[in-house]
Amino acid sequence: MKRPIGVTILAVLAGIAGVLALVKTLQFLGLFQFHLYLGPFNFDFRTFNFWAALMWGLMAWVYFWLTNMLWNQDPSAWLFLAVITVFNLVMDFAIMIGQGEWADVNLNMVLNAIILIYVMLPGVKKSFGMQKS
Repeated sequence: MKRPIGVTILAVLAGIAGVLALVKTLQFLGLFQFHLYLGPFNFDFRTFNFWAALMWGLMAWVYFWLTNMLWNQDPSAWLFLAVITVFNLVMDFAIMIGQGEWADVNLNMVLNAIILIYVMLPGVKKSFGMQKS
C-alpha cells in the first residue's frame, strides 16, 4: 500500500504528541523537575501526582495507538485524531483561562493546532476517503 506524504506527516506529528504526553507522565511521576500552576493547585519540583500521571499516560498511549492507525491508513484514524486534537486544545484553553501560564501549555497547544490544521487539509481528507475528488 502506498502511503501519501500527508498521512506520514500526521503519523509523525501524532508520535511527537505521544512523546510529549509521555514526558508529562514522567514529570507527574516525579522523575523530571518542573513547576506548574493549575488554578489553586501548585505542583512544585519533583511532585508526585498519580492521577495526573495516569491521565497523561493514557493520553500517550492514545497518541501512540493513533500513530499506528495512521501509519496503517485506517480510515477511522482521521476522525479520531481530529477529536483527540480538539479535546487537547479545549483542555489547554481551560488551563489558560484558569491560572495557568503559557509555558505550561505552549508545546502541546502549538503541536495540536498544527495537527488540527493539517488534518483538515483537503489532500489529507482525500487520502482517508473523507472527501470525494
